[in-house]
Amino acid sequence: MTIDDLQELIAPQFPGLIGMQFTELTPTRVVAMLRVRPDLCTAGGILHGGAHMAFADTLGAVGTVLNLPQGKRTTTTDSSTKFIGGARVDTVVTGESVPLHRGRTTMVWQTSIRTAEGKLCSVVTQTQLVLEQGA
Repeated sequence: MTIDDLQELIAPQFPGLIGMQFTELTPTRVVAMLRVRPDLCTAGGILHGGAHMAFADTLGAVGTVLNLPQGKRTTTTDSSTKFIGGARVDTVVTGESVPLHRGRTTMVWQTSIRTAEGKLCSVVTQTQLVLEQGA
């Protein structure tokens, strides 16, 4: 899958709605950027926790998809988010997701979200279940 293919796929879906822009897609690293818009923020002009989680969930799911055998699909079974620092409105954050485990039935991905200056905003660890296509 190319970055252009993925951007086209997500355009009408939630990741497209929030504005995710993928910059790197490999089986061991998925990277994307997200502009911190006012509609993605809390009242204080800081990126909402739910936006962090949605951004990271998509990155880990894409990483899993890039590793799936033919005839398989995935779904998130759990996710843990640690909020470290804020990202202000009208800035850009970068999310980098890497696998901690790529197994036959589950995959675990860890995503770090950082400001343009490299300040860590959040760390999200999620487990993806690997399922049969029709299940």
